[in-house]
Amino acid sequence: MKNSKGFTLIELIVVIVILGILAAVALPRFINSAKDAHEAAVKGISGGLASAVLLVRSQYELNRNGGVNGNGCVASNTCQINVGGFGDGTVDVNANGWPIGTARAGAPAATVAMTPATCNQVFDSILQGSAPTNGVGAAAVDYIATANGTVCTFTYQLDGEDDTITYDANTGTVTFTFI
Repeated sequence: MKNSKGFTLIELIVVIVILGILAAVALPRFINSAKDAHEAAVKGISGGLASAVLLVRSQYELNRNGGVNGNGCVASNTCQINVGGFGDGTVDVNANGWPIGTARAGAPAATVAMTPATCNQVFDSILQGSAPTNGVGAAAVDYIATANGTVCTFTYQLDGEDDTITYDANTGTVTFTFI
């Protein structure tokens, strides 16, 4: 009797079949991981934007109620433009205390029509630090900003889909939508 080493042909076929089944089960999960990563990025920025909006509003309320508002208004008045104590102090708010940009002058209006430029100002100024790039129709940015009335829409560009983050400057709400 010959002492043989190694696998028989049947054992090798069984191993190949098992590996094929495992690959068929696992492959779809790995294919979706890129989409999951993009969705996680949008959710993270959306959560960061929502938190920053609330922080601006909180600082606005602290300044307004404490009489600190940097533009000569009295504490009982809501005519604060630049929110001192938040970031570099250039974030502008509407009469309701929600961020509307960085380049306003005069008394804030209750409802301010947003533009893509003011949407970008809000995005850049309140996210601070390592905010993703954004622009208006630019090719090499993470988000493209558009505006409709008081609503800013930031469309995510890196996954080829139309995933969006919306910010309503009238109510301060931030939402995200995946396509």
